[in-house]
Amino acid sequence: MLGTFRNWFDPHEIRESGATPDYRFSLANERTFLAWIRTGLALIAGGLAVAQFLSPLPVAGLKEALAIMPIAIGAFLALRAVDHWIRCEVAMRHNQPLPASRFPGVLALVVTISGLMAIGYVIVDAAAR
Repeated sequence: MLGTFRNWFDPHEIRESGATPDYRFSLANERTFLAWIRTGLALIAGGLAVAQFLSPLPVAGLKEALAIMPIAIGAFLALRAVDHWIRCEVAMRHNQPLPASRFPGVLALVVTISGLMAIGYVIVDAAAR
């Protein structure tokens, strides 16, 4: 585990192992990494927006929980992105299949649930006015 963590910041070992893949695949892997980072930043920004602009809710602590969830998921997503980038790079260098991941499905489910909760909040808030 410590070796994997070290590779996040100094991928020197990765570059020396296996054969250098076609640069287009490495660049595609990097673009995917950057897309995950943007998604994480968007979730963090969304959580901060909830914390800043959501009107008080009738349940104590609910607003804070709704704000903390996307911030925590966004932070976790950044860690997951770099881990997946390294694992894909190693797989490409050793001519192995790319690692499978359930994370995109989990993230899609979390975003869908969050969207449904936001719709519910808007409807309840509109009805209360």
